[in-house]
Amino acid sequence: MNHELEVSFEFIKEFEGCHTYDRKTGLYRPYYCPAGVLTIGWGATGSGITFSSRWTKAQCDERLKKDVYQCMVAVKKLLPNATGGLLVACTSFAYNVGINALKNSTLRRKVLRGDLQGAKKEFLKWKFAGGRELKGLLRRRQAEADLF
Repeated sequence: MNHELEVSFEFIKEFEGCHTYDRKTGLYRPYYCPAGVLTIGWGATGSGITFSSRWTKAQCDERLKKDVYQCMVAVKKLLPNATGGLLVACTSFAYNVGINALKNSTLRRKVLRGDLQGAKKEFLKWKFAGGRELKGLLRRRQAEADLF
């Protein structure tokens, strides 16, 4: 899982971006993602993030590593046989949309049934945020499907 974890980390960084760097303070500050969720660094969300949070680049990187690890562990529980590109793609997907979305998804059901071609097509259905289709999400989902 170590190689897959490192690949997932880099893959997710490519799509999340580390946003809202404040040149005055040298710190990253929170922003609202397209879905309206308060976010900081490489897509970190959650109760510990407030609008007054300020993180260094190292804090952003460490949080991403921790979150990706936890996400991958959860994905492995939902898809015990997932390895390689399938594991990386599903970890990226779950990091972005949430582990519960993966848990309840047709994508997961198809993987578990062995319908990998059908599962691959499911990625492209998840291209909306805040009720809008986003080109960035479509690009990410295509990359996940290709990796899958």
